[in-house]
Amino acid sequence: MAELKKLPIGIENFEDMIKENYYYVDKTGLLKQLLNEHGLVNLFTRPRRFGKSMGVDMLAAYYDRSVDTKNLFQELKINSTEEYEKHLNQYDVLKINMQEFLSATENIDQMLRMLNDYLLFDLKEQYGQVRFRDENNLVQVMKDVYSYTKHPFVILIDEWDCLFREYQQDQEAQKKYLDFLRFWLKDKEY
Repeated sequence: MAELKKLPIGIENFEDMIKENYYYVDKTGLLKQLLNEHGLVNLFTRPRRFGKSMGVDMLAAYYDRSVDTKNLFQELKINSTEEYEKHLNQYDVLKINMQEFLSATENIDQMLRMLNDYLLFDLKEQYGQVRFRDENNLVQVMKDVYSYTKHPFVILIDEWDCLFREYQQDQEAQKKYLDFLRFWLKDKEY
């Protein structure tokens, strides 16, 4: 008799879902799409409760070079594609849930400062062997890390649009947020 799978009630972590034998709808087709048709920036939209956060977690597990996750993908569709091993565990991954930063702060300036500071802290801790030209400048720190490691970043932002829901009428806050993202991400070699 086959082992019964468990219902994933309250389980949001991709690795837990696979390792603990929960029912899982294989969404690695998203990876196949990225590997075959990707751009430098990709936006995936889905209705609420569709599994976007789980998808972000799956992408992080696939791309992140700090952990060997090949075993997680052995029984999934992506394993049979040509490009599968080429990108598996080859990138430095930053996974951010923007709602956490928005909920922990009172305004857009605090949110962006907190996000910037947390990213800097994590990067400096992870890459302590790198000499930083300006350790208070997020873009420069990421350039320095990339120059040292020669591994590009995959930046995964979950709930990236939460600010537009919470600050629907505040165009100045929206502009500051978009300017931050543009400065941090647009046309950067990393």
